[in-house]
Amino acid sequence: ERQLVESGGGLVQAGGSLRLSCAASGFTFDDYAIGWFRLAPGKEREGVSCISSSEGTTYYADAVKGRFTISVDNAKNTVYLEMNTLKPEDTAVYYCAAGRIPDGPVFLTVGLCQRNRYLEVWGQGTLVTVSS
Repeated sequence: ERQLVESGGGLVQAGGSLRLSCAASGFTFDDYAIGWFRLAPGKEREGVSCISSSEGTTYYADAVKGRFTISVDNAKNTVYLEMNTLKPEDTAVYYCAAGRIPDGPVFLTVGLCQRNRYLEVWGQGTLVTVSS
């Protein structure tokens, strides 16, 4: 059974940092693109950052560009989201998700991250709360 388990959420003051982890079991990231998505109260789910390690491509939403960094440790089968300079508007439940996408960066950026297509496996989510 394919599973994703997130960890690392918590309460942090504005300007602080957190690192989220997403560990996979039952499959490897070699053939999957992985993304971090967030859902805040009253808002639609948003693709925050996505990565295709096989193609070496990444995507960041404008709201987090320059503050968040996504990375993959294939040996540990874990994807990370380093979040710096956190803002209250970053408060949300963060989910990681994975899926197999066709070759080409547009399938990662537009397909997977922006339109949430191709996603096959979801984690349970981890709550990030940023206080002002």
